[in-house]
Amino acid sequence: MHKSGFVNIVGNPNVGKSTLMNLLVGERISIATFKAQTTRHRIMGILNTPDVQICFSDTPGVLRPSYKLQEQMLQFSESALDDADVLLYVTDPVETPDKNASFLAKVAALKVPVLVLVNKIDLTDQAALAGKVEAWHRVLPQAEVMPISAKHRFGIDTLLRRIVELLPEAPPYFDKDSWTDKPARFFVAEIVREKILLYYDKEIPYSAEVAVESFKESRGSIHIEAVIYVERDSQKGIIIGHQGVALKRVGTEARRDLERFFGKSIVLRLFVKVDRGWRSSERAMKHYGYDPQ
Repeated sequence: MHKSGFVNIVGNPNVGKSTLMNLLVGERISIATFKAQTTRHRIMGILNTPDVQICFSDTPGVLRPSYKLQEQMLQFSESALDDADVLLYVTDPVETPDKNASFLAKVAALKVPVLVLVNKIDLTDQAALAGKVEAWHRVLPQAEVMPISAKHRFGIDTLLRRIVELLPEAPPYFDKDSWTDKPARFFVAEIVREKILLYYDKEIPYSAEVAVESFKESRGSIHIEAVIYVERDSQKGIIIGHQGVALKRVGTEARRDLERFFGKSIVLRLFVKVDRGWRSSERAMKHYGYDPQ
């Protein structure tokens, strides 16, 4: 008997969805930082055992969109409700169940199993946690509520066992050697973007997009050229920094992570260009891969 299915992870920004995804899959699939709106795409990570294939999907945090990019991000999150065999709704002890009520109403209408995961329980006490669990039971009475801590791996083994129990019997959807549905260039762009999120403040990380222009792989090395796009000339100057110091730091740190990721020597060249107003552009959404179609 073999089980397979799509287990989609949704929730509001900054509740730990990407950290959970990486933990469940056992690979560094999604970038995870302390900043909200880190995840922009729907990203699949595949966990394989001889008898099970779990296709996890990490999604952007649910929010009320202010510009085109956020509209596309919300579409990625909502699409995860359509094809899930099991839905993981991630929350935390601070968040109240009335946040984004319209999205929760769609979750409540689902016919598939829903697991509400109260993450970061190390940040609360037992009494407060019990109240939070009860509140989620009232909002989503059909769901199972499970306290976890992705950071400390608390409850993760129990969660995985429950997911396997809920999966349908089915052959694998992907080759058993597969671990994601994304190409290598996608992870290059994400790792560079992660460094921008970590090393720049205010609006800069949210105005930046990364596109890989060249990816040439040989036996022992990979030569990569990537462009960091920003919306204004002033942002370009900030990304580059005085005498190029800031951009060099991004490149150095990204190269180190890329070498660990690919297991090869990396030659990385970064450029910075301006694409004015790209976050509100239909053309840019398609060009940068944010069109769900």
